[in-house]
Amino acid sequence: MPKGTSDEEKSLISDFQFKSNTASSAPSSPVRTAAEWEEIEYLVIRWTNSFQNILLQIVEAAVQECKVLITTQNQSLVSSYLSSNGIDMSQVEFLDTPSNSIWIRDYAGNTVYTNDVGDLALVDWIYNRPRPDDNEMPVAHANFTNVPLFRTNSGTDDLVNTGGNFMSDGMGTAFASKLILEENQVGNPYGVTSKTASEIDDIMFEYQGITNYIKFDQTPFDPIDHIDMHMKLLDEQTILVSKYPDGIADGPQIEANINYLTSNFQTPFGTDYKIEWIDAPPSTSGLYPDTGGYYRTYTNSVFVNETVIVPTYRPEVDVDALALYEELLPGYNIVGIDVDNSEELLIALSGAIHCITHSIGVSDPLLIIHEPVEEANTNLAIPVNASIKHNSDISEAKVFWRETGDTDFEETPMSFNTDDNWATTLSVPSSASTIEYYIWAEANSGKTMTRPMVAPEGFWTFDIANLSLEDWAEKNIIGPYPNPAKNKVSFKLKAISGEVDIEVHNLQGQKLFENTIQNADGKITLNLKPEWSGTLLVSFSGEFGRIIKKVIKI
Repeated sequence: MPKGTSDEEKSLISDFQFKSNTASSAPSSPVRTAAEWEEIEYLVIRWTNSFQNILLQIVEAAVQECKVLITTQNQSLVSSYLSSNGIDMSQVEFLDTPSNSIWIRDYAGNTVYTNDVGDLALVDWIYNRPRPDDNEMPVAHANFTNVPLFRTNSGTDDLVNTGGNFMSDGMGTAFASKLILEENQVGNPYGVTSKTASEIDDIMFEYQGITNYIKFDQTPFDPIDHIDMHMKLLDEQTILVSKYPDGIADGPQIEANINYLTSNFQTPFGTDYKIEWIDAPPSTSGLYPDTGGYYRTYTNSVFVNETVIVPTYRPEVDVDALALYEELLPGYNIVGIDVDNSEELLIALSGAIHCITHSIGVSDPLLIIHEPVEEANTNLAIPVNASIKHNSDISEAKVFWRETGDTDFEETPMSFNTDDNWATTLSVPSSASTIEYYIWAEANSGKTMTRPMVAPEGFWTFDIANLSLEDWAEKNIIGPYPNPAKNKVSFKLKAISGEVDIEVHNLQGQKLFENTIQNADGKITLNLKPEWSGTLLVSFSGEFGRIIKKVIKI
């Protein structure tokens, strides 16, 4: 079946029962939706003989990283095919349950955890296709793995959504196109209660812990309006985005969406998003989606622990795309799978690798959240901080680091502060100009994890600059955001040492506010009083001198 709605299905929608009469409540404890780059227990797929070679390659790559759960009602045939092609069947499990289509990303459940790293559960939305077996697949997955399932399919929590139109950063921010608004608006064809954007946000918070749900205008040439066809979240700060030639296909709308993002939002670290562009290839005859070409992009990829599987099209355009993935995700095993050949023309159905895969997270995640150091201004006392969590708590954590060019890593222990925060400072050779590092942690249970997950093969890198204290502070006092601001404004102070005095003045020189902070490494939020208006001058004074930032109060 196509990824979109077939003509026959369109005639069925008005009479199809999308909503359930059986109530399903939201989780009773706060939950966190996992990011795709976190550790998974299962990659899940639905077997379709028409694309068995593509699925074989996915399984071949995935069994090196996790278990693969295959939905099929012909286990013996699929098992024989995989075995005959050399697949390690000890990592393959089968689910004998009915299904309608291969597009499991759209209808399978999403991994969430209570209290960030607590109990594993799945969350399921109403699938926007009249495909009853697909819509029930999360029930089968939950029963198979023996985890709770929470469903937005009843009452006023009857939310229609699809996995291809959802990306989470694991820290409460998620992305979608405004299809999510359209499919739940007044007069929607699914028979679900109409919802405002705010009401949708409330449901996403209650069921998935999403606190910042960013929605983009829909792209005119993508027939399904799923963001995974043109963007990919690589980590908490980095988004890989499809790029078309100027004025071609969805290029203008995609660029407008990214401008909207970067102009109005920042990462959970209080930093600007890093946008990386990757060319969307045309057909061999130069056709793009606006001239009859298929929606070929490289962003429809999937993380499978230390492997990333990427859709490919033909060698002459694939080589640069795969090289960019390797550059942006050092240490990961980048696997390309052809979705654009005459025998298995998956891309003709408006989907690729991400669309036909989904995942179920591990039951005991060891979560490491870290804002990478990008630049230091000293060889001594370089701060490294991370939030590190496990359900058995953390016994120890370390930073492994080395000067670029060295073979061996040095170890520096991290110390526990509060609220799962671990910190240390690095002292590196005075001659060092570039440092490579990663974070390692061990839980009380004995489980260990690194971030990046692929360390030591993959790591972060930062330069050591020689800036004046004032130049250093100017570069590392980030903000204000949002700006203009109405009620609150925030700044990110990165590795600013010593006591810092903060003052707010208006343009007439009147002092409106003052405060002194002792620990200047972190996020600072200022409440803007109702009587303040116009341009405000926020000054930061310390050992580095004085830095002034302008805020527009509205």
